[in-house]
Amino acid sequence: MGSTWGGDTQLIRTVSRTFRPERPAAVAAVTREGDGTATAGASGDETFEIGSISKAITGMLYRDAAERGVVSPTTTLRELLPLDDHGQVGSVTLHSLAIHRSGLPGLPPGMRPLSRNVRFLLRGENPYGDSLAELLDQTRNVPVGAPRARYSNLGFQLLGHAVAAAEGRTFAQLLHDSMGVEFSAPSRESDLRASDVIGHGRWGRPAAAWIGEAVAPAGGIRASVVTMRDFLRSVIDGTAPGLSALEPTSDFTPQVGIGAGWITVSHRGRPITWHNGSTGGFSSWIGVDRAAGVGLAVLSARHSPVDRQGFRLLTELTTGTNPNEGR
Repeated sequence: MGSTWGGDTQLIRTVSRTFRPERPAAVAAVTREGDGTATAGASGDETFEIGSISKAITGMLYRDAAERGVVSPTTTLRELLPLDDHGQVGSVTLHSLAIHRSGLPGLPPGMRPLSRNVRFLLRGENPYGDSLAELLDQTRNVPVGAPRARYSNLGFQLLGHAVAAAEGRTFAQLLHDSMGVEFSAPSRESDLRASDVIGHGRWGRPAAAWIGEAVAPAGGIRASVVTMRDFLRSVIDGTAPGLSALEPTSDFTPQVGIGAGWITVSHRGRPITWHNGSTGGFSSWIGVDRAAGVGLAVLSARHSPVDRQGFRLLTELTTGTNPNEGR
């Protein structure tokens, strides 16, 4: 049974045509006419796992540090993290990590990702509960390949922790100091709060929270829809730190640009800068049409992609037309 949408009246009308969630969900929208939120099965201050949208935020933290001269694009991991005896990984640059061209694998073989994935699939276990110390140990002698485009969770984990080390903070502290205490990055079960929504797997089973110190920069951040609305407003207004992260500096694939974590594509003739996220019990999407001054975030407490809803809602808010009409 689906949940009923509540919140901003106009946004509810728009969202209800496209998105009929069966688990808690929320949408934040920012336009030149105003900002709004809509929620179903959750309140505006309950938090969702935002998955790999964490990478977009980590990219902004990196670019903010670079703009202030704390780090540079050519800074290597070895200069910031204790990796002197870890092999080639220490020579990887921050810039290559930010654009997924570091040559690092998606995950370190040392964390035994296959066996963890099996336990996740069979028992719903959290596959990402490692500490930073454990992550660094797993990178020992990790293979570094050619600098081609390759999406890497490991790369963004190391990027976020390296930038935090350069700032003299933990990643969670840097996140709070730069982006606001409304964002959270729980590292232990005891860090979870009553306001943290429980996620659900693809078939509706409650899912373990994906928490852990190591994974935070790549996929461990939580946020409420109100937090995402305010974040989007700061991006559209140009007041968010590290906004240069949204500017494409390289091709990720043909016709797909990448900045520091953020992806840019042409959608219905308009440049859209976006990212998505997926964890064991959540899916998410964020996108901005910077030329139109419109931003949108979709949060869902179910492991089922919401990219389609995100792009359609952003198009409708930007153009005032329903892209589903006539189909």
